[in-house]
Amino acid sequence: MIIGYARVSTHEQDPTIQVEAIRKEYPEALVHEEQASASSRNGRPRLETILQTIREGDTLVVLKLDRLARNVLDLLQIVEELEAKKASLVILDQKIDTNTSAGRCFLQMLGVFAEFETNLRRERQMAGIAKAKAEGKYKGRPATANRDAIGEMLANGSSHASIAKILGVSTKTVQRVRREIESKDYEGSPMDH
Repeated sequence: MIIGYARVSTHEQDPTIQVEAIRKEYPEALVHEEQASASSRNGRPRLETILQTIREGDTLVVLKLDRLARNVLDLLQIVEELEAKKASLVILDQKIDTNTSAGRCFLQMLGVFAEFETNLRRERQMAGIAKAKAEGKYKGRPATANRDAIGEMLANGSSHASIAKILGVSTKTVQRVRREIESKDYEGSPMDH
């Protein structure tokens, strides 16, 4: 069985490109999508389910290495788990297939470079934030000051698009606030206690 895995870090990102690339190469693939920020494999239940249920002869397919693992330790653990189950890994954009010794070697080298790039990016980001703070320009992530207004407009039946336009926020922001409100309403329901 061919099992695809497509991961995005935020709700604003779309896994469609990953899914389409996997299905182009493997039309029969069962593709799992996950939204999870991943500096490690913690907090990625879909990936864990795949790794627990994958069987001998199955192949896990991802578009890019960083969609599967962001550090060498996690990558090597995933590959070891797959090998222990006699399953394989294919990374499409680097044309890596762990069924081959060259593929296994190249995968390990790529893992080192991927981790290096992630660390460089983090260092650049932190340096930029420190500079902006020193210049008094950094205020952190803007709070959703319009949360109450969004809630009120939703309660009055306004559409996501109209709320976004009126308040100057994205429809994703409106959707996120709606989900937060709905989850709080559900948690506070009498049936919960």
